[in-house]
Amino acid sequence: MELAKSFEPAEIERRWYEHWETSGYFAAGLDRSKPADQSFCILLPPPNVTGTLHMGHGFNQTLMDALTRYHRMRGWNTLWQPGTDHAGIATQIVVERQLDAQGISRHDLGREKFLEKVWEWKEYSGGTITQQMRRMGTSPDWSRERFTMDAGLNKIVTETFVRLFNEGLIYRGKRLVNWDPKLHTAVSDLEVVQEEEDGFMWHLHYPLADGSGSLTVATTRPETMLGDTAVMVHPEDERYAHLIGKTVKLPLVDREIPIIADEYVDREFGTGVVKVTPAHDFNDYAVGLRHGLEMINVLDKNARIISLNCELAGSPVSDTAEYSKYWSMHLTLDSIPSKYQGLDRFDARKAIVADIEALGLLGEVKPHKLQVPRGDRTGVVIEPMLTDQWFVAMSKPGEDGKSITEKALEVVSSGEIEFVPGNWVNTYNQWLNNIQDWCISRQLWWGHQIPAWYGENGETFVAHSEDEARSLADKAGYSGALKRDPDVLDTWYSSALWPFSTLDWTPEYPAQSNDALDLYLPSTVLVTGFDIIFFWVARMVMMTKHITGK
Repeated sequence: MELAKSFEPAEIERRWYEHWETSGYFAAGLDRSKPADQSFCILLPPPNVTGTLHMGHGFNQTLMDALTRYHRMRGWNTLWQPGTDHAGIATQIVVERQLDAQGISRHDLGREKFLEKVWEWKEYSGGTITQQMRRMGTSPDWSRERFTMDAGLNKIVTETFVRLFNEGLIYRGKRLVNWDPKLHTAVSDLEVVQEEEDGFMWHLHYPLADGSGSLTVATTRPETMLGDTAVMVHPEDERYAHLIGKTVKLPLVDREIPIIADEYVDREFGTGVVKVTPAHDFNDYAVGLRHGLEMINVLDKNARIISLNCELAGSPVSDTAEYSKYWSMHLTLDSIPSKYQGLDRFDARKAIVADIEALGLLGEVKPHKLQVPRGDRTGVVIEPMLTDQWFVAMSKPGEDGKSITEKALEVVSSGEIEFVPGNWVNTYNQWLNNIQDWCISRQLWWGHQIPAWYGENGETFVAHSEDEARSLADKAGYSGALKRDPDVLDTWYSSALWPFSTLDWTPEYPAQSNDALDLYLPSTVLVTGFDIIFFWVARMVMMTKHITGK
């Protein structure tokens, strides 16, 4: 056999890696005779099935591999748990782009056929990262590899959802969320990038209803004025104290709205008078809740001014009664001038400013630097939108009297979990101490479909299966048709269960257990980036502690 003229490691490494893997050298130890403190478990942060390895992966996997091999060579029970994440939004975008290139939309295919295409793509491309890891020589236990959409994990996702719902810790409600007008789905705060951009500050004159003058509001988003339900001043601002409690006439729609006082107003900013649009601004939403203001949504799922036959986040609007039912207690489409209906939000902005100017109600227009929220996947401007979504109650006490947030804070303050370097504990604590309820529903097709079924009048039945939902409906005296919620769960919900779902946890735990659960829950160390402390680490701590007690 003739030797190669130069060293060519590829074939040698491939052959030996196959030998190591097939010989079981990386398999997790399951020897119960070893002392409890001789179990070492490390979780691979599951990379997106859409992705390929980059230098960051290479860096942290080198650390994980070194730690794993060290403990394995010490004779400990050792598990490096591998797997991949289904990456709901990212994966759906990839497959939809492939269909777009063929002139096909997912709606042309329908949900079932579209999901078949996604699974086909996953089988074709989804193993790229795991093959790259093998090529690097990493040593996880491939026999235990998991995927967040596999059957076992799907069952656990459903079980935890039903359990948390029955405990009152998961609920459905109409709240303000970040809405991506391109993806047509809610996205989390953590998937929104704030970018400083050049814009304008428009001063608009709102006439007092008694004809005695006007109030000038300053706004960067004049198009949302159609949904204003108040104007607001600071309670200690002497310039406007005599006007609190009176009303103004909202230009263009001629609706009377109150003048309210709230300490949120910055007296030094703009004119010291702020328009309040609770359905299209997070700060205004909080003000609206404090003052019991009406919530009026004036945009559809494409961020166009609502019109007949538009769609509002999955709710088709065919008449004013439908609009009133879904989006406001009193407002009808007749309240919005027909000339604006159907306009894109930015086209509506131009039209509204022009019409305000024509009425002689436009004051100064000043250049203004502002923070613009954009979707990290699409780059489009995110719209705060009032929609029906599913949430995890982050601060509500559970059956043991503690919220899941409290439990997550306690395990760090007690030293049960330690951050290295320690300064990152401040980031963790700050986020949890200021946390809002977690919006876990997404208006996508790829992901874990929410296990909830609805009756014809909005009756809701959360269950493990349609048969169980039917049984719950019968017991409740409802005999009509049931329709499953079409939405899926946030990708981070299933990955939050990673520490125990990968170990084949069952609802009967700890009475019913297995060797891997007993030896490797809780895990020993996590090597990950600080950028997913919020996305993943904190949520794993919350969910694992609450569901398993560990």
